[in-house]
Amino acid sequence: MDLIDTHQHLILRDHLGYAWTDTLPALQGDFTPADYARLSHGKGVIGTVFMETGVDDADYQAEARLIAGLVGKGGMLGQIASCRPELDAGFDDWLAECKILSVAGFRRLLHVVPDEMSQPEGFRRNIRKIGAAGYTYDMVFHARQLGLAEALARACPDQPLVLDHCGNPDVAGQGFDAWYRGMQAMAALPHVWLKFSGITVNCAPGTASVALLQPYADAMLALFGPERMIWGGDWPVVNLGVGLPDWIDMSRALLAGLSADEQALIGHQNARKVYRLPA
Repeated sequence: MDLIDTHQHLILRDHLGYAWTDTLPALQGDFTPADYARLSHGKGVIGTVFMETGVDDADYQAEARLIAGLVGKGGMLGQIASCRPELDAGFDDWLAECKILSVAGFRRLLHVVPDEMSQPEGFRRNIRKIGAAGYTYDMVFHARQLGLAEALARACPDQPLVLDHCGNPDVAGQGFDAWYRGMQAMAALPHVWLKFSGITVNCAPGTASVALLQPYADAMLALFGPERMIWGGDWPVVNLGVGLPDWIDMSRALLAGLSADEQALIGHQNARKVYRLPA
């Protein structure tokens, strides 16, 4: 199964601030394209899409400008840039600038801000602008917030949306049932895609395994189907779970029951379609 990694983070501390990593020993230091290339060598990764890395607020535009210089190198096909839809001031200008920054989509982290942020009409109006400009929007919520994700998606019916990290089920807390109910509602919305990524971080330390996660993978496949799922590595955050090489191996095992054509949809074909990536 060839893979386009639609969730490749980088941590480049000489240029940008990452305060959220301060209390996470596994994420100290830099995480560079060369590091990623070493870890993914021989693993079937045929391209990547950079995903904004939650840099400090003052740096989110600087991050996108920096990454634009890396697109086209080392297999990077584009980037998903950060944005601030809660602020009207400068939003349109940022969308316009991103046309020259190899941007394939946008994301605003919503699982680490007040739940109310995504609810005002002004926020949703700006999300709709993203779709009107031809971009996808990635959503990241905790499983307990899937009602918020559904409300946002229903308010933006023409905006292509990607729900990151399998909807962040509370695997460690045995939260399958509540997560499943929320995912049923999300899967009922045809403009929502699901990113098959990030789930091992939600397991209790040292417990992530194919056996533990197979029921979650099977549920996602039943709800969204291979036609609406996209693979992502979530490196280096995946280091809080099993690490990138092991997540690649685990992904293949979790999806082993699919046909080669179905695996290709999740592995790389849907990514090209959703993010409008170059061939």
